[in-house]
Amino acid sequence: MASASSSSARHLFDDSKKRLCARVGVNVNNLGSVARQIVRGSKTNEIMHQTLKNFTQVDVVSDYSSSNLNKMTLILQHVGYQYDVMQDSVNHLDYLKEQVTAMER
Repeated sequence: MASASSSSARHLFDDSKKRLCARVGVNVNNLGSVARQIVRGSKTNEIMHQTLKNFTQVDVVSDYSSSNLNKMTLILQHVGYQYDVMQDSVNHLDYLKEQVTAMER
């Protein structure tokens, strides 16, 4: 009777051991999926960080470009004013040539 009890206890122990191993195996599989999610999450953070860094650089370059464009617009206006002044001077030279020619006659 002691051996029957011992045998059934051993059988119960083996059965518990198998169930525990199966349960640990399921948890290991879950741990693997959690680990994959963590890796994916960390890659997502890296990608988001790089994207934000690139966006910031583009934003800074865009600001510099806008500032340079405004400066070029002002320079273009000033060159236009200078052209108008030179054109007036050329017109005055023609008028002065006519006067000199008239005085020589």
